[in-house]
Amino acid sequence: MQPHVTTALDSWHGAWKLHEQTAQAAFTAAFPTLTPATRCQCLGPTLHWVTAGEGRGKVCLDDHGRATIEFENVPKSAVGQAMTECWGADWFDEGPGGFADAEPGQYHYEDELSYAEYAFDVNADGTVTFGICYVKVDDIVTMLDALERALAAQRVD
Repeated sequence: MQPHVTTALDSWHGAWKLHEQTAQAAFTAAFPTLTPATRCQCLGPTLHWVTAGEGRGKVCLDDHGRATIEFENVPKSAVGQAMTECWGADWFDEGPGGFADAEPGQYHYEDELSYAEYAFDVNADGTVTFGICYVKVDDIVTMLDALERALAAQRVD
């Protein structure tokens, strides 16, 4: 390979590494309980969290620069508050009260333009397991911030 090509690729790799680090910093700024996972779980840097009574999950950035969150057993009221703040109520056909009032069941949406996927399982025990996949870092950070604020409000109550 020609030296100028090698230099250009080295520069690109350095910029990509910085992109990954900056995305992780944005994720943890929005949701401070995230910590680096011991192994990559989605073709890129992965952060995870576990908090008793609040749930568990992971956030990652794939090798195409798309962000994904997969959270389990998060209090339905917190998810409802965050989702309503981010997208409004009834975007996913969960009803006019949003996910905070949603009946147990599965709610799913696929964006054919961006290939983003949104899947929410409202559980009978008052929790939600959900995944928001292949979206912009900005969108995940917005959701993480809204969810952190909703959970923090519940901690105070």
